[in-house]
Amino acid sequence: MSRLSLTARILFVNIFALVVLAGGFFYLDSYRTQLVEERRDRLATEASMAAEALAATPPHEWQALLSHLGQANESRLRVYRDASSPPLDGWSLSGATYTLRDPADEPWRRRVARFMDRFIDRVVGAEVPEPFHEPQVDSLAAWPEAIETKRTGQVQTHVRRAPERTPVISASVPVGRPGGPVLLLTSNQRDVVRTVRAERFWLGIVLLATTVLSVLLSLYLARTIARPLRRLALAAHRVRLGRSREVQLPRLPARRDEIGTLARALSDMSQALRQRIDATEAFAADAAHEIKNPLASLRSAVDSLGIVADPELRERLLSVIRDDIARIDRLITDISEASRLDAELSRARFETVDLGNMIEQLVAAREQRGIPNDIRLAFARPNRGTTNMFGDGSRLARVVENLVDNAISFSPPGGLVQIAATRDDDTVYVRVEDDGPGVPFSEREAIFNRFHSSRPEGEAFGRHSGLGLAIAKAIVEGHGGTISVTDREGETQGARFVIRMPAAQK
Repeated sequence: MSRLSLTARILFVNIFALVVLAGGFFYLDSYRTQLVEERRDRLATEASMAAEALAATPPHEWQALLSHLGQANESRLRVYRDASSPPLDGWSLSGATYTLRDPADEPWRRRVARFMDRFIDRVVGAEVPEPFHEPQVDSLAAWPEAIETKRTGQVQTHVRRAPERTPVISASVPVGRPGGPVLLLTSNQRDVVRTVRAERFWLGIVLLATTVLSVLLSLYLARTIARPLRRLALAAHRVRLGRSREVQLPRLPARRDEIGTLARALSDMSQALRQRIDATEAFAADAAHEIKNPLASLRSAVDSLGIVADPELRERLLSVIRDDIARIDRLITDISEASRLDAELSRARFETVDLGNMIEQLVAAREQRGIPNDIRLAFARPNRGTTNMFGDGSRLARVVENLVDNAISFSPPGGLVQIAATRDDDTVYVRVEDDGPGVPFSEREAIFNRFHSSRPEGEAFGRHSGLGLAIAKAIVEGHGGTISVTDREGETQGARFVIRMPAAQK
């Protein structure tokens, strides 16, 4: 079953329901059996009543009475006085009240009906009665049920099958005292077959209509479910093989069901994957470009070192070599962290972090290490517990450190870097402001790109990798927040970096 296609499974489920419906033919067999049993009981009752009427009637009037009762009940009544004498037959006066039809003389529709009778009887395992034939010599010995009634004095019934497969039911009862005459009643219950065939016909019509409807529904479901899934699978396979750069997964915009949602989700996922691949390729190219610059400078200094004899010039070349090595080391460290950041954030176990307490410790540690150019740090400590959020404490500390380092590098001598952490409803805000030249409006998005280099005048080349703000943005977005830069309020010169992140529920 697991190897079947979705279309085959849909069809199988619907056909299985039809098989359950087809079980109604087994019910028809039990229904026919019940009808036959009811008729046996009814004919036994009629035969008993007829025997009582005969017992109360003079024997010379029995012939007329048998004819009258046979016509009223559409049956044949015979009385056997002993085992050898011919019977008194009601048909001798009134004629036949039922006929046994020859199947060879009936139209093809009846032949088809009898074929269906035989087929269904064989399928359901129905018990087939013995054939019914009128005896060539009509006597008590020709009827086993009559012999049994003669011997025991009990009512006996028997079911046989006429040539056209209709049930012929016989009932024998004693007339008067036990051991005396025996009344035999026979009746061709053609209406039983007619009723069962009518029920079977309508059941077949329902089954046929249900089959057609089930097949159509299966094809409809296969078209609306299996075919779109097959298209999505083929497109996903092409994406996996990577043989086409711009494989477009069908978005199925007209579908508003789960398959449409799946198609759009897969399309968005493939686009995001493509964007991530493009970003990875761009990052690799940028990283290679950034590393090539110090390597070229390092190669030039090393080559010159071997041919320069001036001690002062050699010392300057060694200083260049040390700076280039430090720059390469810094680049490799930042590139390694930036490349692992997404994966590490996805595996990180977030816990409650008090940003106010964390920033306070960072400011104190930075002041102990010393700050160049007499730049001061000012932090407005919020109330304890008001700036709690869920996150990775070490990564959030890296964000604040990068912003503070950036603010210090752009601040003039004796400048002030102000840090604040506040909460408003369900959002925690962190602001870092400096007295530097600010960020031009045209670069406020670009400064968060990897390897973006826009450094203050006079700063030695290669002191920064250009990844600090990009790393800060990736960490903030990994915590469900945003980071932006604006001018400071009023006419005060400088830049203001603002971080917005979801607060922990109190």
